[in-house]
This record gives sequence, structure tokens and C-alpha cells, in this order.
Amino acid sequence: MVIELTKRQEQILQIVKDDGPITGEHIAERLNLTRATLRPDLSILTMSGYLEARPRVGYFYAGRPASSVISERLHKLIVNDYKAVPIVVSESASAYDAIVTLFLEDVGTLFVVNQKGYLAGVISRKDLLRASLGNKTLEDVPVSIIMSRMPNIITCEPEETLYAAAKKLIDFQIDSLPVVRPSDEDPKQMELMGRVTKTTIAKAFVELGSEPKV
Repeated sequence: MVIELTKRQEQILQIVKDDGPITGEHIAERLNLTRATLRPDLSILTMSGYLEARPRVGYFYAGRPASSVISERLHKLIVNDYKAVPIVVSESASAYDAIVTLFLEDVGTLFVVNQKGYLAGVISRKDLLRASLGNKTLEDVPVSIIMSRMPNIITCEPEETLYAAAKKLIDFQIDSLPVVRPSDEDPKQMELMGRVTKTTIAKAFVELGSEPKV
């Protein structure tokens, strides 16, 4: 959890950055406050890792907590930089065709596009499994019957953060998100730009952990 600092806590940090090590009494004098008034703020800043305190020396700036730095970096990752190529089938394809595509491409979700190439629906492994449990011939079952349709599809846009996309995957308990943007010709239609999956998030997480430490 990242702590949101108050204005006074920000002022304390700046004082310690500029003049540390500095005692609590001297910080209080700079802010025209009592030492007792500042005690809770100093405790929060120390426990959260912003400040360190040494007896008879005072407070000095320890740097930003790792959790704060990680959070900031996560919120800078953009979907457009990490999206993968979407695996698609046409709206006229059969459930059998979809199953073959699913296995050949080794994915868990297929995106269905209409004749103009716009996103029309999403098919998951569960959808195909459910369809295969019946006695119907899968070659005769169009994907349009078993797919989830717009607007009941959770999507993300290229400019969204990867963190926001990951949160959607968790909140809605799904494996994949289509990356879309409104069509210039018809804003109600969605152009399919890519996909974000749990694997996408895992790769980004590993990439963050692999960055050289400065």
C-alpha cells in the first residue's frame, strides 16, 4: 500500500532533504509547531521508510520507499507498449473452426470480427467446451451463437495503463482483454488493436524485476 502524504509531511521531507540530519525540535521550529504536534507525522514518515532517525543525531532522508517507486513505475506502463497480436475468427466461422484455431494458436481466448473487421464478440475455452457438451455437430454451430457479444465485453484501450488492464482481468475474472479503439467511420464500432492477457502482465512484471538497479 502506498501512503499518500499530507502537505505538512511533504514540508517535513523537504526540510530534512535540505538540512538533514536535523532534530525533531529544529523541524518543529521551522514549521512554527510544537514537537508533540509533529510526533505523529515523524512516526509515519519513519515507519513508511521516507526518514531514518538516529539518537542524538536527528532525522535524515532515507529516500522513497520501494513500494512507492514500484507503484509509480507500474502506473507508467501503457497497454499499447505491451499488447500482443489478437487471434481472431470471423463471425461466420463454426465452433469447430474456433476450436481448431484455439489449439493451433495455443491461446485461451478468440476474438470474433464481423465482415468489416470490427470486434463483434469474444469466445473463451469455456464457451467452446460448453458448446461441445451438446449433441450438436460443431461444424454446424456458428460462433455467433456461443460468443459473448458487444457491449457485454470488457475491453481496454491502447492509452490505458497496464495496471488498469490487470485490474480488469482480476475484477472480472477473465483471461484476456481485447485492446480496442472507436472506429473513425463509426464510433459505435470497435477496431481491434491487440490483446492483453495474464501472460502479458506476467511478462511486464518480470521485465520490471529484470531492470538493472541504478
